[in-house]
Amino acid sequence: MAEYHEVSPNAPAGEKLLNWVDNRFPASKLFKEHMSEYYAPKNFNFFYIFGSLSLLVLVIQIVTGIFLVMHYKPDAALAFGSVEYIMRDVPWGWLIRYMHSTGASAFFIVVYLHMFRGLMYGSYRKPRELIWLFGCGIFLALMAEAFMGYLLPWGQMSYWGAQVIVNLFAAIPFVGPDLALLIRGDFVVGDATLNRFFSFHVIAVPLVLLGLVVAHIIALHEVGSNNPDGIEIKAKKDAQGRPLDGIPFHPYYSVHDIFAVSVFLMVFSAIVFFAPEMGGYFLEYNNFVPADPFQTPLHIAPVWYFTPFYSMLRAVTTEMMYALIACVLLGAFLAVVKGKMPTLFKGLIVGAAAVLVAMMLSIDAKFWGVVAMGGGVVILFFLPWLDNSPVKSIRYRPDWHKYLYAVFIIDFLVLGYLGILPVSDLSSRISQLGTLFYFGFFILMPWWSCLGKSKPVPDRVTFTPH
Repeated sequence: MAEYHEVSPNAPAGEKLLNWVDNRFPASKLFKEHMSEYYAPKNFNFFYIFGSLSLLVLVIQIVTGIFLVMHYKPDAALAFGSVEYIMRDVPWGWLIRYMHSTGASAFFIVVYLHMFRGLMYGSYRKPRELIWLFGCGIFLALMAEAFMGYLLPWGQMSYWGAQVIVNLFAAIPFVGPDLALLIRGDFVVGDATLNRFFSFHVIAVPLVLLGLVVAHIIALHEVGSNNPDGIEIKAKKDAQGRPLDGIPFHPYYSVHDIFAVSVFLMVFSAIVFFAPEMGGYFLEYNNFVPADPFQTPLHIAPVWYFTPFYSMLRAVTTEMMYALIACVLLGAFLAVVKGKMPTLFKGLIVGAAAVLVAMMLSIDAKFWGVVAMGGGVVILFFLPWLDNSPVKSIRYRPDWHKYLYAVFIIDFLVLGYLGILPVSDLSSRISQLGTLFYFGFFILMPWWSCLGKSKPVPDRVTFTPH
């Protein structure tokens, strides 16, 4: 049985209430473990605000979503009208709707920047592999949540975007048509699809998302935060067992995050009040037109945060397949000729390459486009085991690594931009090159991450008070 603590009869009422709670629920203990006695590295920089901002946007999305559900009708005949009712007749409904739609884009902006920081400073490396895996799970759940929510306004782009994406599942060999039918709930995107997506968007995926966020934070606080130097602060402690290079998260970083939240909310509010459509990127103009199954828009594209992966999907053509087959055969040839391995292993490599080439030739390129789109996300899960660099942080890697990472970021942004544009010969070629570079960056990482001479890593974190 837990020890029961008493306070003085003359103690203030607040202290008595807190003691009563602490004897029944570890409120003070949790606050100490995760805030006031959680020691974070003292050299955090600007990039370490995006985790807290992600949590803030999640709260915004949940709260605004609750109020939207009060008035939304998940019926194909009524959905668009109910959104218009929210915008026009519900008191402050327009504000809630614009906060939710802007929040969706804001969520991806802060999550992409959060992942970028992890990539730069090696936050996925030992002992933080599980933190990274939970984070990638959050990203995947967030994409599912956003896609399902995108259908709910039942506008032209909602309808036709869902039609295109759901039909992609039909390209999967053997199970594709049945899987697409299961997702739609009908032979076309309609009322059954809307009800399915509504239930998943409102109940199922948010529960998974919240569970992953809690697991992500617990795993983070178990092993401790990474820092721009990639040094483990727990390695050097004082006589009381506190990290020499650590400071309590509260009040130092909680105040730091409050400032970041204030700036973020100012920018967020400016967008909500003055540019909620953001030029058609946050809310496409076609989506203000009711869904019409008999009138296809001239150009169908997903929302901006999906477009890098949509570009990968469109990049895989029959022509591209021949280039990929050539890469597979060349890789197998070099492994057999140059590699020092038993004959059995060489035979397995040749056999695997032959099977893969046969599959690529026999299965339609559309399916491999779907594989490329999904693979662009799934490959992130393997990052902790792909990076073989002797140091974590980009600060101490060879200088040319920085340029390679910069090209990777530019490549990702270019793929995102091309995904918005209609298909053309030039954009297709650039998308193909960008897709090859994206996957090459990760697949060849075990090789190139070892190259070059790393800079010496200091024993203690580098920190200049300001």
